[in-house]
Formats: sequence, C-alpha cells, structure tokens
Amino acid sequence: MLKQMLACCKVYISESRNRAALESIERAANLFPEAPIVNKFEDETYNRVGYTLVSKLVPCCTLKSAVFEMVKAAFLSIDLEMHTGTHPRLGVVDHICFHPLVGASLDDVAGTAKSLAADVGSRLQVATFLYGAAHGEARTLDSIRRELGYFKPNSGDIQWVGGPKSEFLQLSPDRGPPQAVQGKGIVVIGATPWVDNYNVPIFSNDITAVRKIAKRVSGRWGGLHSVQSMALAHGEGIVEVACNLLEPSRVGGSQVQVQIEQLAKEEGLQVGKGYYTDFSQEKIVENYIKLSHNSD
Repeated sequence: MLKQMLACCKVYISESRNRAALESIERAANLFPEAPIVNKFEDETYNRVGYTLVSKLVPCCTLKSAVFEMVKAAFLSIDLEMHTGTHPRLGVVDHICFHPLVGASLDDVAGTAKSLAADVGSRLQVATFLYGAAHGEARTLDSIRRELGYFKPNSGDIQWVGGPKSEFLQLSPDRGPPQAVQGKGIVVIGATPWVDNYNVPIFSNDITAVRKIAKRVSGRWGGLHSVQSMALAHGEGIVEVACNLLEPSRVGGSQVQVQIEQLAKEEGLQVGKGYYTDFSQEKIVENYIKLSHNSD
C-alpha cells in the first residue's frame, strides 16, 4: 500500500554531452532506490539534462539525500568554465524544484527544499537562492533569474559559454557563500505546485522574430495567463519557444501550440509540433508506483 506524502523533485543540470559526468550523477542517485529517477530528459543542443525523482517524504526524506548526492557528484564531475550551450544557466546545477504529489502539501516540500539548500550552501559551499514556497516572501524563479542576468546570452546572440564573468552577485544568496564560484556558478532551489514545460519549434534562424513571438505568448507581456516563454536557438534552422506552464490545468500545451501557430503565421514562419520535456503529474506517479512494485 502506497503511504501518504509523495513528492517529486526535478533537477536540471548544465550538461548532456559528458557521458562520464552523467553516469557519475546517476550512480549517486541510484544509492537511494527509494527515490528513483522516473524520467530523464537530455538535450544535446541545449547541453542540459533534467532528472525527475519521486519519493515518499515520510518516515524519512530520502528524496533530499538522493538529490544532495546528485548535486555533489555534478560539482565533482562538471566544470562550468568548460560549458557551452544555447540554453541559459546560472550554474552546473542550474535549478532544483520540489512539487507535492500524493498526500503532500506545498509546506511539506518547501521544508525539504530549505533543508537541501542549507546543506548545499554549508556543506558544498555554493551560493544558493530559494524561491516559491521555500522563500519567506514567495520570491519567483524568474525574478531571481532576471536579477542575475540569466536570460541574456553571454557569447554572441544565442550562446551561453563558461561560468559567471564575475564572482559578485546582484542578489544576496539565501544560503552559502556571498559570491559565485567560477567553475560551479550558483544553485536555485524552490517549491511550487506542479509545472509543465512545453517547447514549440519554429523553422527559422531569425531569433529576433521568434523572440517577438515568445514575448507575445508570455503572460508577463499580456499573453497567455501563467505562461512564461523565451526563444532559444535549437540547431540549424530551428528556434524554439520554450515555455513554463505554471498552471497547466488552466493553460496547457494545446493552447500554447495554437497561440504560437497563430503568431508565427503573422510572421510568415512555419511551426512544428511542440513537446513536453517530462511526463504529466499523473504519469509520474504511475511510473513511480510501477518502479516501487518492481523493486519489492
């Protein structure tokens, strides 16, 4: 019988081409079979990988332990100074987010996020920022990213290369040292309700035109409610509108797809079928239950 308080953690790491590094990170996670990786999404062009782990929060939080060991392995095997890709990032471990699933509350996962941040900051000595329910003022992820220059390519018009150009940070970290480490960058850790990621390819090399479309899709600029979007080069002849769907039950991928197709038509651009970078919340739980039964 599945116990109550099931939670999910998504870990985004700035690497997808270094197989030895990814194997090291996955070995670290596998030390905690009670918190299995239920999905892995790699993107070589973006040079980024996302892992989704699920675990029971009681009687003990193996989820936090598994993620901490993954973070530790990532810092030991990846040098941000050597990283390049067309997806923005602030650190080797760019983003960690906790979501409540079965029986768990947002406060439950917020506590786990804060505990992990304390360990990353003190034990690994990496500047760490909190957002969402894990932050006292419910600061948002995108506000931290804007303050720290996340959305601005640092090499040409589409590439992010190397570590932070300065150790000085525009914001004071919530945990850890007050400055960034060149080879590691910073970590952002949060707790929120479920978020879907949906990317739509547009067949063009005109990054300026697609940025215009992405801005018109974004709720921040009067587009679709609860949708955050940005334009990212994704190989020769393709620019993606990458979207965070903050309330997917209200505005989902199908609505985003229709809106982007309409806006692209105005620009004379062709659009491909979008895709999710992870399973749905329901499928994540289903996969976890299957994995748990198989390990019994």
